[in-house]
Amino acid sequence: MKAIVAISCSERFKKDTPTEIVVKLLEENTYIASPRTFYRVLKAKGLLKKRSDWKAPRKPYRPPELVSTGPDQVWSWDITYLPSLVAGIYYYAYVVLDIWSRKIVGWEIHESETPETSALMFSRIASRRGRVARRLHSDNGNPMKGLSLLAKLYSLGVLPSYSRPRVSNDNPFIESFFRTTKFHPGYPGRFASIDHARLWFADFVDWYNTEHRHSGIGYVTPSQRHAGLDIELFAKRNRTIAIARAFKPIDGHRLRDWRRPDRVVLNPAV
Repeated sequence: MKAIVAISCSERFKKDTPTEIVVKLLEENTYIASPRTFYRVLKAKGLLKKRSDWKAPRKPYRPPELVSTGPDQVWSWDITYLPSLVAGIYYYAYVVLDIWSRKIVGWEIHESETPETSALMFSRIASRRGRVARRLHSDNGNPMKGLSLLAKLYSLGVLPSYSRPRVSNDNPFIESFFRTTKFHPGYPGRFASIDHARLWFADFVDWYNTEHRHSGIGYVTPSQRHAGLDIELFAKRNRTIAIARAFKPIDGHRLRDWRRPDRVVLNPAV
């Protein structure tokens, strides 16, 4: 069946499936063989998948699955706009979050977003905390992928990973934080100056870390989970529930036991 191979590999048909080739030939009053025969012959010749030097479509990229089983293993970060009183002028909040505890481990506000500013921020975080996470996930923006930042992360022993372009679900924890920030009743909407933005953000992060009961980590604060204090808090809740079940069995059994999330997964593999 040299005719099948020749036709299938011709410039005209090299990108068509066997069925498409047969259909087109039939419309020209030509019959060589059935689609099934085309498939059988091309498979025998090793030409079923690729019959020319054209590049096959690349497999869609997916960010790596990152698993955290404790604090300071996987961090996530991003930059959000904070509007000023002047239309079109913004301040930029750089925020780094630990996905295990949802704690904000570092933040800064600047008048621009650059890789150099990002590198200096991570240098200051490492100096202040004495440690950094081994994995760092972010979006694809230039402040996240600039050479100065990559060099700094390399020197700190941090391995970066990135979301797909325009896919916010690849970086959900930091996006959730930004939503909490901007939907908070005390959010000003616009800031009179960069000092105003920094003062407000400092108060908000302190509230978020130390007072906000986060639903994603069992209604404890990020600071409590980061420090491991949530273990005893869950135990206290469950002891109270056990007593409630003993004295009020009907109502008590409607309460669920509190279980500590023992792992957090960013971008789980499908």
